Amino acid sequence: MSEQSRKHLSIALAAGAVFALALGLRQAQPLFISVLNSHTGIGYATISLAFGIAQLTWGVAQPVAGAVADRWGPRWVMIAGVTLLAAANVATPFSGNAVVLTLLIGVAAAAGAGAVGPAMLISAANRWIPEAKRSVSAGIINAGGSFGQFTIIPLAQLLMGIAGWQPALVILGVAGLAAVPLVMVLTRTVPVLTGATAHGGATLRVALREAIGDPSFLLLNVGFFTCGFHVAFIATHLPGMVVLCELPASVSAWSLSVIGLFNIMGSLWVGRVVQKRSMKYALAIIYFARAIVILAFFLAPKTPAAFFLFAAGIGFTYLSTVPPTAGLVAKLRGARYLATLFGIVMLSHQIGGFLGAWLGGKAFEATGSYDWMWLADITLCLFAAIVQLPIREVRSLPAVAPAQA
Repeated sequence: MSEQSRKHLSIALAAGAVFALALGLRQAQPLFISVLNSHTGIGYATISLAFGIAQLTWGVAQPVAGAVADRWGPRWVMIAGVTLLAAANVATPFSGNAVVLTLLIGVAAAAGAGAVGPAMLISAANRWIPEAKRSVSAGIINAGGSFGQFTIIPLAQLLMGIAGWQPALVILGVAGLAAVPLVMVLTRTVPVLTGATAHGGATLRVALREAIGDPSFLLLNVGFFTCGFHVAFIATHLPGMVVLCELPASVSAWSLSVIGLFNIMGSLWVGRVVQKRSMKYALAIIYFARAIVILAFFLAPKTPAAFFLFAAGIGFTYLSTVPPTAGLVAKLRGARYLATLFGIVMLSHQIGGFLGAWLGGKAFEATGSYDWMWLADITLCLFAAIVQLPIREVRSLPAVAPAQA
């Protein structure tokens, strides 16, 4: 491996490690829903609403943080995000009512995580990495998030058993500050892209107007909306499904961890595949495969083995939509404002995520089961697969030469 390739790999790994901490902390939070409900008496549906708002806030934060970073650089935006995420986790055990809990989980933690979300991290890494290697880099960054889910969720469960749920949240929040030095590595002397750009020197306002008028960009948003719906529903309510089936709590922790493990493999695999193959067809296949996996789980007896097999199947496709989606945004609209434009696509994803997390709680309170949500999941997966097909997959616009580390 050449010196330049090693530098590119170190950048991708640093970004992946930041995503591991941020996503791991977010994905561990649903483990605390039951104890938060018992401790506060707020109610399952209200707590589900807080998690639904978190999905929405995480999405809103990404284009906002991306626009700031595209203008002034990503370093301090990401450091502020890491600090906010850590502080919100530390403060959550001390919340005593619905308003405070919603502000901490639904706003502060989610906004902090959004500032170090995939849109920001992929865009920051792309400032150094040449176009030919960007899909692999995106796969590594995405796999980092999954590695965080695979490791931090069992750690959270272990800490809850050893120290109790309140110290566990405090410990996890403090541990999240380890992302700060990684951000410093990722953003060392990173230039703000100016002058000739991948979008012909256009301003952010012009780039946004042209993106909104591009049917292919809009179809990407539609597909990612449905993706967010079922991903957030599974992440938030799989622990509740385990309780409903009267299985040990460890089944939910290990299921979420297995999702993360298999998504590492899926993300790395997809990152390599879409280097030379159609990104829109890769997305269509991923969404269709999810529909089949969810249908099989819906029909299967709910044993621990069924949960683990479902976690493995859904995990392989869980966040593997990110590399081809980010790649298509760059192909369609150029790399200059990728943090902002891919942030908009992530916002669409999280609007779906808000509905998936919130409606999951509402459906359970209304019917005592999640059956209607699973059926909605299957339908939306099939819809997402179909809307990828008309996307006009064009060659990349002229790109800015990457900075040399």
